[in-house]
Amino acid sequence: MAKSGKGPRVIIKMSSTESPYRFTTTKNKRNHPQRLELKRYDPVIGRHALFREEK
Repeated sequence: MAKSGKGPRVIIKMSSTESPYRFTTTKNKRNHPQRLELKRYDPVIGRHALFREEK
């Protein structure tokens, strides 16, 4: 788990571009300062979809 207050890792929310499904993950802001985009399985629509980092 990410520790609060120590280091560059932060908890982010990822939302699907095709459904209302969301999940949380962590990322290292030093290595990836831009917004994260991943293709992952979306259980709402039953196939892989693009997930983007929310504000």
